[in-house]
Amino acid sequence: QLQAFGGGLVQPGGCLRLSCAASGSTMSFTVMGWYRQTPGNARDLVAIMLINGSTNYGDSVKGRFTVSRDNRKRTVYLQMNSLKPEDTAVYYCNAKRGTLSAWGQGTLVTVSS
Repeated sequence: QLQAFGGGLVQPGGCLRLSCAASGSTMSFTVMGWYRQTPGNARDLVAIMLINGSTNYGDSVKGRFTVSRDNRKRTVYLQMNSLKPEDTAVYYCNAKRGTLSAWGQGTLVTVSS
């Protein structure tokens, strides 16, 4: 089970940090990261981090967002800087291990003045 925290309302240019903690099994996840979705659209990649530390970012967030994880705490973070109105979405955390893919409940991020 994944529990996400940290969404909210922020002004353009501001920053926000999301976190997502896994509970249940003590096994580590191969991949942990974040996706986002706006109404009527598919869920898009924001950022993921593999257990070896390598990362992959969506083009629209490169240079502004940073994904990190604490394997001991089984938690993944998303530091979002220089936020834009187009970053407004529901953000979902995701964790994968083998054929298992778990999703958090989603947290709303609204970027607006």
